[in-house]
Amino acid sequence: MAKNQNKTNGNIERIIYRNTAKDRLHAFWDVFDKDDDVLVIINADPDALASAMAVKRLLRYRVKNVVIAHPNEIRRMNNVAMVERLKIPLERLGNVKCGDFNKFVMVDSQPSHLPCFEKMDFDAIIDHHPLSGEWDAPFVDLRPDYGAVSTMMVEYLRAAGMKPSVALATALFYAIKVDTQNFEKQSLLADGIAFRYLFSIANRNLVRKFELTDLRRSELKYFNIAFQELKYSKRRYYTHVGRVRSPDVLVIIADFLNHVGEIDWVFVSGIHGEKLVVIFRCDGYRKSAGKLASRTFGSFGSAGGHKEAARAEVPLKNLDLGDREFSSASLKRFIMRHI
Repeated sequence: MAKNQNKTNGNIERIIYRNTAKDRLHAFWDVFDKDDDVLVIINADPDALASAMAVKRLLRYRVKNVVIAHPNEIRRMNNVAMVERLKIPLERLGNVKCGDFNKFVMVDSQPSHLPCFEKMDFDAIIDHHPLSGEWDAPFVDLRPDYGAVSTMMVEYLRAAGMKPSVALATALFYAIKVDTQNFEKQSLLADGIAFRYLFSIANRNLVRKFELTDLRRSELKYFNIAFQELKYSKRRYYTHVGRVRSPDVLVIIADFLNHVGEIDWVFVSGIHGEKLVVIFRCDGYRKSAGKLASRTFGSFGSAGGHKEAARAEVPLKNLDLGDREFSSASLKRFIMRHI
């Protein structure tokens, strides 16, 4: 049984049980009138983007206008590809006049998640994150046991008798894959049912393109540097890439090197801003990348992660390098003290 949770200023949690998807759908629709101008606000990522598209579809012909807005810059190439190829209409929140709208919807987030959200009063909030902060809204559908909000939106669409377009189905399908990490993370049977429903509608070739779009052409140079600087020792790879536009490229390089069969450990570092970023990869069998990251760099900055994957971010000033440049040899020396 799905539940709606709402936290009032009195710090009292109100739980409203709605038995069916149609009950939730009609309660959501009851919030809106024909003359409403609706602003759907998201912190843009695949699940939020897909869910906002679904809200727009649900409110078509029921309100005057629906606009999707986001405060964050969309930088990840996977997300850029999703927006561009599906032609998702978006506005930056800073460029929108909120006074032009009389109804506000939030999906895949809560007002307490960002300071700019806390200043707004929302009429409907649909999310799968655990309840956080104190806020109130006329309609709330909060289901933290669900793997993705997109699963919830599929239930709304099916309750409304609306078959999603190929573009919407593709967005929802991709979002469920991302948020459940291909069902390796916590998920419910409901996520699997929604995924199977979308399987024959979505353009899966396009989804594959989103998944593979990790790099800008300008970032290919970092692979060249990584190979030139690559050091091998005792089934371990070490490489320092230097200054990078985004730490995401270090993750991509580390995952690529981790494909080599004879390698037990991969360490890739780079400098972003005034921080050294180090990515750790291993098979997680009798090893813990998270523990090694903490032992190696925990005293200098933020470090930790899972058994098979970890990350450290260290202010350069904490490393006391003097006049020396950090290098692959430096990376190896730091690791060797603790491995």
